[in-house]
Amino acid sequence: MRIKSFRSVVKNYRAVFFDAFGVLKNHKGLIPQIEKTFEYLEQKGIYYYVLTNDSSRSPEELARWYQEKGLKYITTDKILSSGMLAMEYFKTKISNGNAVAYLGTKDSAHYIETVGLKTIPVAEVDLNYLDEIESFAFLDDEGFNWNDDINKTVNLLRKKNMTVVVANTDINYPVSKNDISVAVGSLADMVEKIIGKNFIRFGKPDAQMFLLAYERALQDTQLRRNEILMVGDTLYTDIIGGNKFGLDTALVLSGNTLPEMANIKISSSGIIPTYVCNSAIVE
Repeated sequence: MRIKSFRSVVKNYRAVFFDAFGVLKNHKGLIPQIEKTFEYLEQKGIYYYVLTNDSSRSPEELARWYQEKGLKYITTDKILSSGMLAMEYFKTKISNGNAVAYLGTKDSAHYIETVGLKTIPVAEVDLNYLDEIESFAFLDDEGFNWNDDINKTVNLLRKKNMTVVVANTDINYPVSKNDISVAVGSLADMVEKIIGKNFIRFGKPDAQMFLLAYERALQDTQLRRNEILMVGDTLYTDIIGGNKFGLDTALVLSGNTLPEMANIKISSSGIIPTYVCNSAIVE
């Protein structure tokens, strides 16, 4: 496995799709010196977008986080999140007047409420009165009681047959240099197995997520898929998703994939990035 500098890689592309966690930020905040990358991209006229499975907050709030940390380049129009795909689904599939129950924070319910639908956190669901609930959404891994509300979710979905949407397919995310935490995708996998039903998932590695970003990039400039680089820290979402969509991919070792494990994971999974870089920092 040959490690390449990010500068030597990114200079060959006209646009870049960045994952967020483990690439641009971590448990401490922004990855140090990541602003140098965006200064370089601006200087070279390379387009860039943040392609994230984070459905915990609206694109406006996600962009505000970067702005408050001093990364002025990440504006709302640069954010493409899995929550946006879930929002479009609810807009077309759920009847007005009906409600969507959800697991997550109040902020994460933004994507459903934006299209005019009523939302009910699972903690407030009355299992004896489910007539108005038409669908259920897994939105975030915070904002609820893990024991009571996950059990309640299981029983809700056993009692009433309904469409279930998973707005974030991530199964884990890094919380420190060496540790990870359970993400909402893992919770959905567990509940799906318990009740024996299939859920609808939005986010990487699904092609729909990359198509959303590609169509957004085409609003700025005409470009082919082989002119775009996907940068991520996870083989099973960022890299395989980019590979399948026809993009070149760069695995960075600043997040989920530890440097000492990268070669083993690539070999055992068969998911081969175009490049491997220590980070997405242009030095």
